Order: sequence, then C-alpha cells, then structure tokens
Amino acid sequence: MSLLQERKASGTPQYDPRKPSVTSILPNGDIPNFEGLTADEAALVALGYKQEFKREFSLWTTFCVSFAVLGLLPSFASTLYYGMGYAGPGGMVWGWLISWFFIQCVAMSMAELCSSMPTSGGLYYAAAVLAPPGYGPFVAWITGWSNWMVQVTGAPSVDYALSAMILAAASITHPSYVPTDYQTFLLTVFVMCIHGCISSMPTLWIARFNSVGSTLNIIALLVVIIMIPASVTGSDTHPKFFPSKEVWSVQNGTDWPDGIAVLMSFIAIIWTMSGYDAPFHLSEECSNAAIAAPRAIVLTSGIGGLAGWALQLVVAYTVADIPAVLESDLGQPWASYLVQVMGQKTALAILSLTIMCGFFMGQGCMVAASRVTFAYARDDCFPFSSWIKQVNMHTFTPVNAVWFNTVIGCALLLLIFGGSVAIGAIFSVGAIAAFVAFTIPIFIRVFFVGDRFRRGPWHLGKFSKPIGSMACAFILVMMPILCFPSVRGNNLTAELMNWTIVVYGVPMFFVIVWWFVSAHKWFKGPKVNVEHAIHEREVVEGIEHSSTSDDHSIPDKKADLASGSAPAPMELR
Repeated sequence: MSLLQERKASGTPQYDPRKPSVTSILPNGDIPNFEGLTADEAALVALGYKQEFKREFSLWTTFCVSFAVLGLLPSFASTLYYGMGYAGPGGMVWGWLISWFFIQCVAMSMAELCSSMPTSGGLYYAAAVLAPPGYGPFVAWITGWSNWMVQVTGAPSVDYALSAMILAAASITHPSYVPTDYQTFLLTVFVMCIHGCISSMPTLWIARFNSVGSTLNIIALLVVIIMIPASVTGSDTHPKFFPSKEVWSVQNGTDWPDGIAVLMSFIAIIWTMSGYDAPFHLSEECSNAAIAAPRAIVLTSGIGGLAGWALQLVVAYTVADIPAVLESDLGQPWASYLVQVMGQKTALAILSLTIMCGFFMGQGCMVAASRVTFAYARDDCFPFSSWIKQVNMHTFTPVNAVWFNTVIGCALLLLIFGGSVAIGAIFSVGAIAAFVAFTIPIFIRVFFVGDRFRRGPWHLGKFSKPIGSMACAFILVMMPILCFPSVRGNNLTAELMNWTIVVYGVPMFFVIVWWFVSAHKWFKGPKVNVEHAIHEREVVEGIEHSSTSDDHSIPDKKADLASGSAPAPMELR
C-alpha cells in the first residue's frame, strides 16, 4: 500500500497538490518533493525555497523583534518634531487615532498576505506572484527596491536619533558642551557596528536578545507614561495639565490649511509604526509561520497603536511651550520637552530609558533588514548577490547580508554633514518607501488578483477587500502629503525644503532605468531554489496526486515512476 493510500485509510488529512495552502511562484503542475519535511518546511518548499535557517522564533519572539523595530518610546522621541510641530497637540491626539485606524487596515491586509506566502521576501514575493501575467518581474523589481530602501535606512535613522539623544543627555549634564557633527557621526557608526555584531549571532541568541529588548521597551513605555504626569512641575505661567479644549485643538505650525497640517503630522505615526512588517521577513525562521507571523504583525500594530496614543496624550496635556521645545539648543525635541516640564534628574532618567529602548530598536531594524537583503540577494537582485546570499555555516544566519547593510548604512550617515534637513530625509524616505512597498501587493490583491491568491490559515474573510481598499486609499492620499514642505511661497528656502521626493525619487528613477536598460533581460522575479518535479498525474482510489522526480534528471522520470521509487507528497498540517 502506498503512503498516500495509508494516509487515506487511516483518516489522516492529506496534502492535495491541486489545492495548495500557499500562493506560490511554482509553475502550474510543478509539485515539490515533501518527503521528510515538517509542515513549515513543506510550506516553504511549496513557495519554491529550501529551508536554510533554523526555525527558532516563536510567536512571542517574533512579536518581540517587530515590537523592538517599532520602538514606540524612541520612535516617538525621534519624530516628536513632526507630530507636535505640524499640527500641535491636536494632531498628536485625534490625528494619531485617525491615522492608526488606517494603518491597522494596512497591517491586517499585510498579515493576510503573510499567511498565504510566509517567506523572507515578503511583499516583494507577494507582488511577483499576484501581479497580472507578464508584469510580475517588473512589479517585484519596484516593490523589492522600494522595500529595501526602507530597510537599509531603518537602522541608520534609528541609530542617528539614538546618538542625538545620548549627546543631548551630555549637554543637559554639561550645559557648555555642544555636540559636533563629527562626534554624532562617529558615535552613530560605532552603534551601527555593535548592532551588526549582534545581528550576526545565531538565531536563538538573537531571539532571546530581542525578547529582553521588547520586554524593556514595554516596561519603559509604561513607566514613562506614569512618570511624566507624576513628575510634571508646572509653574506660575502654565499649569501642570492643560485643558482638553486646548489639547484637542489644532495649532498649525505650517503654511498650509489646518487639514493639510494634520495630514502632514501623520508622518510621526507612519514612521513610528513602520516596523510591523518585520514578522513577514522573519517567517522563514518562525515556527508555525503561517499563523504566528501574521498574528505578530497585527499584534504589533494594534498594541503599538494604543500604547503610542497613550504616550501622545500624556505629552499633549503637559507640554508648556511648543516653539521652545522645537527650537531648543539641545537639538533633540524629546530631551527639550523633558527638561521643560520636570526636574533635570527625572528628565535624565526618562531620557536614559529612551536611549536603552532605542538601542534595542536599532538592533531589531538591523535584523529585519538583513533578512530582506538576504531574500533579494537569493533572487540575484543585487550586484555581488552570490556573496550576500551566503548563510554562515556556524551561526546559520545571513552574516554577509548584515555587514553589507551596515556598510551602506554608514555611508548614508555622511548626510549628517549636510545639515539637519539632509539627514532628516532618511526619516521621510523610510515612510514613503514603505508605503510604496506596502501598497503594490495589497492593491493588486484587492483589485486585480483573481484566482491567483490562495488564503492561508489566517485571513480576513469577507472583510478582506473592504479593509484592503481602505488601506490603499489611505496610502494613496498620504504619499504626496509626505513630500510636502512645512512652508511655501516666499518662506520656502533650500534649508526648509522637503527633499523626500529627491532622496527617494532619484534612486528609484535609476532603478527603473536599470530595469528597462538591462534588468528586464535577466531578472524574472523570485527564483526557485528547490529541486522540484515536473510531474505526471496518476489516480489512486479516485484521488489524483503527483509522482515526483528531480527536475535535473527529467529523462529518468518515467523509469522512477515505473519502479515506484518516486516519493509521495507530504501532508501540510
């Protein structure tokens, strides 16, 4: 009795190759050999990739990495200028709620894709599979490069903000000290190298390290939310807590109408909440990935959104002088705010907690970025891909990809010497590049996919298209807004210009030119790297299944079939 017959007789659920549980790039009729694989490994093989990492991330540790990448406290500290400066406390409180609702729609739509295609390539893979026939490689090319820009700028931007906070703490302690650009650059590069070393460790070590980091992030966030109201001093000129009428009103800090100013303030939450895609990129190292990874995505955006709003409320009700916070000589609005509303020792304590959380955040960004770079190099997207995609035989992690990103990140940090506007561009570039990468596969899924999408075990059911439509609408509205400068007309100067469209648009222009000049000849989208079979179908007791063989030995296929040596597919549980 064959293995398939035994499973049928025993009542064991069978893997039916005609109804795969993943949306795959494998050509119709290609059925991989699932013999001896676990359910996670079989799902990955069905996607066209062999298992190269150890699956030592759980739901909790995957959530920990993404929550560390989210880094609510350091992210809030890094982007306070945008949320507070563009629309005042009104943009911080109800503006956060509006944008968080739509960001949650984006996260849930992404989680549905992740459950169907749990691979490190993530959005890039999904775009390639779901695109209309003939457009898959081009769509994957645009999505992949845009997403890589998010990842490669993530750690440098976080580590730059971290270094600025460290030096601001030094300035608070020693008022005569004024940090130089050179010192900021060297400190940031030093932190980047530390994160590179940590991200090169074995998977289990990284998972444990990020568990500690996320636990600290959660505890620190709760402590800060409690400490600020308890520590605010107040004065004769301003109360400890401002009335809700003032807090929930827009204080327009731009030259645009109030509505546009509120939309511009959304960059704070968009950048803060940009880490929820990390579980998608860690899915090849996650156990029970088709369920655990999408759950981690939704948990990250949901818990992060609510906790972040609580922090926004606390600051909005206590900030005394917004212009003084934004224009302080400390050069870091969060540090300026803390010193303004409480005693120096308490301010330094909270700033220290923020710095520690920022360190773990930068490391989480480095891990997620290295997995994306590895996935793209595996498909030969980069020059020197053959070196980048090598997995270290001692740690079983993509060490070469880690250090490739580290070198690129250190080069980007040279923008520090171009001034605050130049280095600030990496924050806004991360936001718009993420939105482009997020939008393409979701948009295709909602409006063009047809029957090329097969739902995974985690899905939105009948709400899939409505939620996806709201996600796409929000992103399409916000993309041009992210490129607006805060001033216009005669007030607009080179120093106040929003250079996002240039910093993002120029590289993407060359990426598109590269496609039409050369890449379209050799880049065909995600590359299958498993030995899959060109099958012949046979019927066993009325069940159609596939006999398989190595695609490198097709002439021997019929001999294998005749001898009965071809293995039967393994069930996907």
